[in-house]
Amino acid sequence: MDYIEEHITDDLALANVSNVTAYSPFHFGRLFYYIADMSLSEYIRRRKMSLAAMELQASGVRIIDLAVTYGYESADSFTRAFTKQHGVTPSIARQPGIGLTIFPPLTFQIKIKGVQAMNWRIEEKETFEVFGIEKIVEQGNGGILWDECFQNGSYDKLFNDAGGILQPNEFGYPREDGACVIQAIAGYHEGSDCLTYAGYNEGEDVPYMLCALLKPGIDTSGYTVVQIPKATCAVFRSKTVDWAGGELPGLFNQIYTEWLPTSGYDRVSGPDMDLYFGTDDGKQFAEVWIPVKRA
Repeated sequence: MDYIEEHITDDLALANVSNVTAYSPFHFGRLFYYIADMSLSEYIRRRKMSLAAMELQASGVRIIDLAVTYGYESADSFTRAFTKQHGVTPSIARQPGIGLTIFPPLTFQIKIKGVQAMNWRIEEKETFEVFGIEKIVEQGNGGILWDECFQNGSYDKLFNDAGGILQPNEFGYPREDGACVIQAIAGYHEGSDCLTYAGYNEGEDVPYMLCALLKPGIDTSGYTVVQIPKATCAVFRSKTVDWAGGELPGLFNQIYTEWLPTSGYDRVSGPDMDLYFGTDDGKQFAEVWIPVKRA
């Protein structure tokens, strides 16, 4: 946070900030998102517009000069960003009595609290392959791809191609062992590989895939095939509920803000995996798998 404040007028990028951490740009972007509940670029934009607003009210600085200082190519683009945060244009913000939305620098505090118990274990996972449907989504928005695939029929096709037995209107389609045929992975292309995707914005976006285990004889035409490398994984189980997908945002937040800082493990390169399971009474629970190593 100190680094960001010291370089706030620079053209800060995720790679610049991650260089002062122990994380790759991709995983630092995810870490920041789950801790701060916003992307790093959004945080930097809010800080720039907060400082710009204070300068406007405290001095006679020209709007175009502020735009250049905070990295905007024109007064118009600066005005749009300023208005998005404050609800008024920079010229109106100069007037006395105008309320503005100021975001102070993010700070961290250690809190002693009765945390919710976490159900977790460590497992060794051998290399395996999956195939499926991928999309670049904003951090935390993998549900968009699930909705699209349910609506356009591609979920049913993937399910059938994976060797499942289609049961219409039954969410998840559990196998005999309780594990759903269709699972999800995120972040399976890390670093420069992601930049091959049109419109990819590192730190804000993540490659996300609905997938199934690749077995001999499966036709993968039209699908993306990804190899998941051998890894030591921390596995976290959600509560058993009617819809397990709704448990994942809170579970990820708990993993990054409570478990990782105190567990004696570090997050390492590799994809997140979201696995879904059905229960005999028709409910669901999810497991989140993340690759780790001893700190």
